[in-house]
Amino acid sequence: MKSPFQYNLYNFFKLPSVWWCGIRVKSVNEESCLVSVKHRWINQNPFKSMFWAVQGMAAELSTGLLLMNEIARTKKSFSMLVLNNKANFSKKATGRISFSCDQGRQIKECLNKAISSGTPQTIWLNSCGLDSKGDTVSKFSFEWTLKLRR
Repeated sequence: MKSPFQYNLYNFFKLPSVWWCGIRVKSVNEESCLVSVKHRWINQNPFKSMFWAVQGMAAELSTGLLLMNEIARTKKSFSMLVLNNKANFSKKATGRISFSCDQGRQIKECLNKAISSGTPQTIWLNSCGLDSKGDTVSKFSFEWTLKLRR
C-alpha cells in the first residue's frame, strides 16, 4: 500500500487537474479512503463556494482509489470505469471539505465475485463530503463497472 504522499505525487503527474484544484489524499487503508480539498480561488464558482465538479473529482478519487487498491491486492488485471453517478448538494461548500468512502468490504466482495464468476460486475460506491464543522455539504454515488482482463 502506498502512502498519501505517493498518491499525491501520482496525481501531480497523472491527474494534474486534481492536483491544481488542491485535492489531496489524506489516508487510505483496506476499509476506507479520505480525500480533502480546501475552497480557494482556483476551485470556486461565481457564488464564492467550491465548484461542484471539484467536489465530484474529490469524491470520485475517494472511491476510485479504494477500488484501485483492492484490485492491486487481488494481483489480477481489471478494467474499471464509471458508468453512472449521482450527486446531492445540501450546503454551500466553503473551507476544507473532506470526502470519504468506507466500502472496502463491499469492494472486496464484488471483486471476488468477478474473479470467481468471470463476469463483469458493477458496484455503487458512495462518498460523503463534510465541512470542518462536520456538516454534510454533498453526497456522491458512482457506479463503477469492473471487468476481469484475461
